[in-house]
Amino acid sequence: MRGHRHDRPRMDPRDLWSEALAGVLARPVRSALTTLGTVLGIGTLVITIGVASTAANQIVGRFDALTATSVSVVVPVRAPGSTDPALVPWSGADAVARLAGVESAAALSESDETTSVQVRTNDVVAPGTVTGQTLAVVSATTTLPAAVHGTMASGRFFDAGDVARHDRVAVLGDQAARLLGIDDVRRAPAVFLAGQSFTVIGVLEGIRREPRLSASVILPPTTGADRMGLKNVSRVLVNTSLGAARQVARQAPIALAPGHEEALTVLAPPDLSKARTGVQGDVNGLFLVLGLVSLVVGAIGIANVTLVTVMERVGEIGLRRALGASRRQVAGQFLVESTAIGLLGGVVGAAVGVAVVVSVSGVRQWTPVLDPRLALGAPVAGALVGLLAGLYPSLRAARLEPVDALRSPT
Repeated sequence: MRGHRHDRPRMDPRDLWSEALAGVLARPVRSALTTLGTVLGIGTLVITIGVASTAANQIVGRFDALTATSVSVVVPVRAPGSTDPALVPWSGADAVARLAGVESAAALSESDETTSVQVRTNDVVAPGTVTGQTLAVVSATTTLPAAVHGTMASGRFFDAGDVARHDRVAVLGDQAARLLGIDDVRRAPAVFLAGQSFTVIGVLEGIRREPRLSASVILPPTTGADRMGLKNVSRVLVNTSLGAARQVARQAPIALAPGHEEALTVLAPPDLSKARTGVQGDVNGLFLVLGLVSLVVGAIGIANVTLVTVMERVGEIGLRRALGASRRQVAGQFLVESTAIGLLGGVVGAAVGVAVVVSVSGVRQWTPVLDPRLALGAPVAGALVGLLAGLYPSLRAARLEPVDALRSPT
């Protein structure tokens, strides 16, 4: 009596996995070499995405922190439609300093008339000799050293008392001090600006922001207004916490000139998130193709080896079919074998990729950035590659008829 198709014994999944594992381990060297292609493909993908993410994350850290946290507000001569030239008061820097995310702020007054002032260390003019230097003269609030990231090389910066008393004191930038031959302010040396004497009370050095101030003479705002005509604030320098610059840039004009904030020009750093995304995209685009090519090569290798295995095991396939194995069971065995090879390659490739990313980050002193989904998804991708690569060989094995397979000389 002819048996029906549904009467054939069904293969237990555990038996299927054990048969597939036995097939893989029967030729360990070939299986290892086949797995190597998937390892290279998955490993390259993990390394590419991991290094790209890590490098992009370093933008904020490697980006010049001074630039990323510096905000400048340029103040025009007067507000549109107003006859009062004092658009921003000197106390405006204190208002900005109270904003969230602001670490320091200072107001400056500059003018075209004081960009080139003859500065002398004495009031004696000897014919034929150079007794002075042409320097810029500015006035600033007492918070200027913090705003320009400078330190006092000698003496002190003027304070609120000097401002309130309209003291005729001055602070020199370090380059200005060298040009004038002043390296010690303990004896209260004097400089002469437009025929007026000012006592030098300090030398400011290490000016990282606004380096041109290193060749300037800095006066208190009241003294600058009285003696040099520096009455109005022309710029406000703001230092922010990392990541707060753009928010402060929106709020600072309102704090400085309520009702006339549109008249102010704000210079803020670029958006670092866009730069990070751009770098990550560039790195991914550069190396992702290499990873995909390696993965395709690995898939072709798995397909080729699986097909060769099918041809070598024609007799085994015929025997299994003669003993009642269905086409689906035969195809399933070879699909499981190719999937197992791909899965193994994915696991090893992911481990190698993670190790390389961590090693590169350690050598470069970076903080490694790895998406857990990448490490967990790599083995799944490897198994999928193996599954797709084994489709054709498994279908070819399933098409073999038992009689033809048993008659095969192989």
